[in-house]
Amino acid sequence: MATVDISEEAFHLRLGYLKPETVEIARTELRETEEVKAEAILKLRELLKATPEINYKDDDAFLTVFLRAAHFYPESALEKMKSTANFRKEYASLVHGLQVEQVKERFIKGSVINVVKNCDQKGRRMLIVNCGKLWDPAVVPSDEMFRMLYMVHIAAQLEEETQVRGVVCIMDFDGLAMKQVKALSPAFSKRLLTFIQEAMPLRMKEVHFVKQPFIFNMVWTLFKPFVKEKLNKRMHFHGSDMKSLHKFIDPSVLPANYKGTLPAIDYGGAEWFPALEQQSEYVNTWSELGPAKW
Repeated sequence: MATVDISEEAFHLRLGYLKPETVEIARTELRETEEVKAEAILKLRELLKATPEINYKDDDAFLTVFLRAAHFYPESALEKMKSTANFRKEYASLVHGLQVEQVKERFIKGSVINVVKNCDQKGRRMLIVNCGKLWDPAVVPSDEMFRMLYMVHIAAQLEEETQVRGVVCIMDFDGLAMKQVKALSPAFSKRLLTFIQEAMPLRMKEVHFVKQPFIFNMVWTLFKPFVKEKLNKRMHFHGSDMKSLHKFIDPSVLPANYKGTLPAIDYGGAEWFPALEQQSEYVNTWSELGPAKW
């Protein structure tokens, strides 16, 4: 089997380019052309100026993050900016003033949040959230898990490839026990799902639940009321049936942990953190964005 060159994907952010095939995806899926883009940026900048209750940067690159998430409809992008600002204000204690250095220790030592070092067969980043035995809520409380997730999504915005192609999330519940179930409280569930559905300017293409034991039903009972139809269609439950997962993600791009042909995961936050640290200026700038008044 041909080996995939992942040197540009592993432990770096892919900055400053779109592949030719990605440009085509942007055109067909997001209506993106130079003309549409230029017009939408001007319009969104005007709308933003006329909305004093929110505070965002208005350079072309920043506005493009929200426009791509809204298929280049400026009014929809503004609505996403407003809902993101509302979310940030509601959860200010977690995200206002959030700096890269604040999560460093838990990010490097923990293995709760990970990103597969290669992209999937559609060029999408694969985020892994380990909610089972690899997560000790006594060491990484659910609020800290959320802060790490939040920071990863800000860094991911810098990849134009990710803005266009979107992301895939694997929720791994291997070894889930009562201590994790307790930490996945109704408040945490609501916050996580509000974030994904209303306050995340990225395209969440698929969410895969894997290795979930019977006790997972308790978690799903908490999550389900907050899941809207669009996200519901993108959620897939596989249990221990990795062939079911392989219908969506090719085994050639998956590690052995998920019956893929790549080596088992032997990396984590320690390997990824330098990429986050290199972009700390952008991540830290976000710490004050959103509402004009906190």
